[in-house]
Amino acid sequence: MELIQTYFPGLSLKQIYQFEILFNLYSDWNNKLNLISRKDIPFLYERHILHSLAIAKFIKFIPGSIIADVGTGGGFPGVPLAVYFPDVHFVLIDSIAKKIKAVNEIVKCAEINNISTIVSRAETTDMKCDFVVSRAVTGLEKFYQVTKHLVKRKSLHSIKNGIIYLKGGEFEEELNGLGTDIWVKNISAYFTEEFFSTKKIVYIPVL
Repeated sequence: MELIQTYFPGLSLKQIYQFEILFNLYSDWNNKLNLISRKDIPFLYERHILHSLAIAKFIKFIPGSIIADVGTGGGFPGVPLAVYFPDVHFVLIDSIAKKIKAVNEIVKCAEINNISTIVSRAETTDMKCDFVVSRAVTGLEKFYQVTKHLVKRKSLHSIKNGIIYLKGGEFEEELNGLGTDIWVKNISAYFTEEFFSTKKIVYIPVL
């Protein structure tokens, strides 16, 4: 938890409580259902919560905006972002019902009130949002094709509405055919831990 406060020192008491309780909640649920890799539980704050919050360094979501976390799995990046942006509504989407059930219980116990969930595949989901966020669930081109219909065309933020994707490793070939307005940001510009040395944020506007 100290790691989160190092990079985000202005948290409210409620946010601190919510981030603190997430460790026990994820530890308990991971014993019942493999939400994240079991070897990652001791590193939950670095590899999952802080990693998710890199998006909060990249963009400040406007209160009242709607963010869809597609392929949320165990609730990343949506759950940490919802704690950090309590005035933004997050819709967590995954096709695996048991994972959404676990996320619902975690969200309820952590008293996170700005999250709703949908059990569905992205391509059959009917909703509109300002941004889609996700964490490396598939190749970028495929992800863009199955999620772009979710994004509103009218933008309220300083950048155009689109997709914000957490990605690692080599993926330059995946950017081919996605336009020239894509931004790739090194997460190591925000966080100094070795884990983030190869991690990136990819922003793809939906025009």
